[in-house]
Amino acid sequence: MWLKITNNYSPNFTLPKRRKSKIKFIILHYTGMKNESSAIKRLCSQKTNVSAHYFVKKNGDIINLVPDSYEAWHAGKSKWKNTISLNKSSIGIEIHNEGHEHKYKNFTPKQLKSLKKLLRKLIEKYKINLNNILGHSDIAPERKKDPGEKFPWEELAKSNLVKWHKINHHTLKNLRLKKLDKKQEIIFIKNLNIYGYKKIEKLNYDKSKKLIVKAFQRHFRQSLINGKSDYECFMIIKNLLKPY
Repeated sequence: MWLKITNNYSPNFTLPKRRKSKIKFIILHYTGMKNESSAIKRLCSQKTNVSAHYFVKKNGDIINLVPDSYEAWHAGKSKWKNTISLNKSSIGIEIHNEGHEHKYKNFTPKQLKSLKKLLRKLIEKYKINLNNILGHSDIAPERKKDPGEKFPWEELAKSNLVKWHKINHHTLKNLRLKKLDKKQEIIFIKNLNIYGYKKIEKLNYDKSKKLIVKAFQRHFRQSLINGKSDYECFMIIKNLLKPY
């Protein structure tokens, strides 16, 4: 498997080096900017305090911005299961895409081809559990939407690079918008927490719940992002938890 990576190092990283065994997660982002040069400049500017380990251009070229052995600044305030501040234990990959604020478009075939190669390399090198390959919105649902509902998680799953459910689309479509009873609603929220999503804030329950459910939908139910739990969502999370 041939993978060409060029270097354009960012000064935005944390010393000292981290142990190889410390790397447990891969976090996927979109840049959310109109052009690649501006995105790269931002990730390499000392004024921004942001960076990532890798940048995937629309033509499929990959740039290494921060060596894997250092902590890059891409996740921000974040949580997954019992892990907080995921910068410390993750590799961040920025995939150039204009994002929701700039006419959100599909990711390019060349980007996906290169990303698949990069993920294979990182999964093998660091023995990454596929459950720990996540989107920025998964670990920061109240702040972030990326990589968004156009990111092809299911396609990557077919190459055994990320986690995906095993329920066919026809079955799921028949379950859509079917309301949950109170007991099912409690189980659904509990299962989201077991899978890894943060707990809903009690003081702002409705808003917090909607954002967390939207994050789940952007990843696993991409054709309808409404922040409302239904029987389709209930069955997806139940299926995802089966290996547990």
